[in-house]
Amino acid sequence: MPEENTPEGTGKRIGKEILSFVLYFVIVIAAMLLIIHYVGQRTEVSGSSMENTLSDGDNLIVDKISYRFHDPERYDIIIFPYKYEEDTYYIKRIIGLPGEHVRIDDSGNIYINGKVLKESYGREVIQDPGIARDEITLGEGEYFVLGDNRNNSSDSRDPSVGIIQKKDIIGRAWLQIYPFDEFGFIRHQ
Repeated sequence: MPEENTPEGTGKRIGKEILSFVLYFVIVIAAMLLIIHYVGQRTEVSGSSMENTLSDGDNLIVDKISYRFHDPERYDIIIFPYKYEEDTYYIKRIIGLPGEHVRIDDSGNIYINGKVLKESYGREVIQDPGIARDEITLGEGEYFVLGDNRNNSSDSRDPSVGIIQKKDIIGRAWLQIYPFDEFGFIRHQ
């Protein structure tokens, strides 16, 4: 009688199947953790500072790897930590790049190196230029960010947020996964 038809053979086969399942489960969990830690993670938009691009409750996948290969670009939507509360993040759009001079006048015009920035993401004219009323010079690895909902956003104009360091950027908003009817890649340019 072959061993696999005996009670001992059946027990070994079941044991191998259980071991295979456990091993498969461990590999899947390890792969998920590696992807979440190094490649991408889910985050939820809280608040209206990025409307109409992103809304309260939207769920996104954050690309955590691309900035290891290239620098952030103007208009990228980035995620970075809130300084005063652990596991809380800001989502804002990059406006100023390293080495640039940024200023916002009392009429709400944004100037980069003395020239008015042509952009269409701000919903309205900026009412409060904040610390950007005076020209800000961005150093190496420094970025100036704004929310798209310019008059309802804590961003680089606010001293509590200020200039963002490249080392503090978690990643780039990549994919909107919820609500399902808005599923798709995030528009940056």
